[in-house]
Amino acid sequence: MSDLFAARSQMALSLGFHIIFAEIGIALPLMMVLAEWLWRRTGEDVYRQLARRWAKGAAILFAVGAVSGTVLSFELGLLWPRFMALSGPIIGIPFSLEGFAFFTEAIFLGVFLYGWDRIPPAAHITAGVIVAISAAASAVFVVSVNAWMNTPAGITSVAGQITEVDPVAGMLNPSTFQQALHMLLAAYAATGLAVAGIHAFVLLKKRDSTLHRRAIVLALSIGAPAAIVQPISGDISARTVAQWQPIKFAALEGQFDTERSAPARIGGWPDEEARRTRFAIEIPKGLSLLAFHDPNAEVAGLDAVPRELWPPLLPVHLGFQVMVGLGTLMALVSLWVAITVIRKRSIVGNRRLLAALAIVTPFGFIATEAGWTVTEVGRQPWAVQGLIRTADAVTPMPGLIVPMLLFALLYLMLGVIVIVLIARMVGETT
Repeated sequence: MSDLFAARSQMALSLGFHIIFAEIGIALPLMMVLAEWLWRRTGEDVYRQLARRWAKGAAILFAVGAVSGTVLSFELGLLWPRFMALSGPIIGIPFSLEGFAFFTEAIFLGVFLYGWDRIPPAAHITAGVIVAISAAASAVFVVSVNAWMNTPAGITSVAGQITEVDPVAGMLNPSTFQQALHMLLAAYAATGLAVAGIHAFVLLKKRDSTLHRRAIVLALSIGAPAAIVQPISGDISARTVAQWQPIKFAALEGQFDTERSAPARIGGWPDEEARRTRFAIEIPKGLSLLAFHDPNAEVAGLDAVPRELWPPLLPVHLGFQVMVGLGTLMALVSLWVAITVIRKRSIVGNRRLLAALAIVTPFGFIATEAGWTVTEVGRQPWAVQGLIRTADAVTPMPGLIVPMLLFALLYLMLGVIVIVLIARMVGETT
């Protein structure tokens, strides 16, 4: 295994582990605050129980997310020093703001956890609201860094030397809005539907539980709207990628040739030697319509650049298909929920709907992992699009397979601990 591959594998493992906990950490505080607000408003003790349980879950995941996030910050400096030398003047501000949001979240999470019956109700709910806002803000600041790596702005270099830096323009680069929107919606949809799915599974066996009835409705109030809106965010993302990263767009769609009225493809297997995507279902003019809202628009293909600038096609294309497929299923189940509510029928009384919710429980997190594969692998061979290649950004230090294996063991241990703790919490409610 080369040192470059070991470094990339370590970052992939770290990001893949951290993003799940970060995602839950964005949505769960909002759910716990909403549960407490309903308790204060209705007086039903079941909402207080939910608020306390979800607060415990948020604390556990916050702690694990803090550990994995700290590891990531060290990895950026240790594994990718040349990337940091180039990008430091730009990403320093958003990372500093993320640190401020993180510490704000930590402080007020402590207030929320230990403030029950010790501070006024309004102050306690306010602390929870600050936790929810800080978690979302933290995600936005971090995502703005990744967005800058995809569409760098605010930096001028001549002969490899930085001559001008505008950190604000870097934060507000062309990809920031769509990536932040997509990430936040993904967090709310994945977490909301996962929590609803767990309670749906229990309700299929034990339908007389008031706690699970209230929990599933509350979780769906967060997850279902986000899942329904997510395809709109996906459309915005697709058009942004088509405009600013046309080669990534060609890779995720399996588009080898530059052409007008390009077809969209469902499924398929990209064959690099034959330069075609085999076994795909093609929708005439669909890709041009998706990318530019014009069925006759020209879509750049992989043939627009030399082959050494192609990203790995198979993981990018398959990752995109998985993300879109699972996201579509989540949106359809959420529409089913919305129609059930509009028709004033019981969600809990519909066993088929409960079964569907139980099935889609992990879909949001799988879709997130697939989506980040598309984002990161689709940018290769660039660490920062058009500015520095990944092979040039890695540290010259040898033996990188050793820290990769050590961190893999660390994440395995953390994962087991989290699963055991969360399983115990869920078990307390069944």
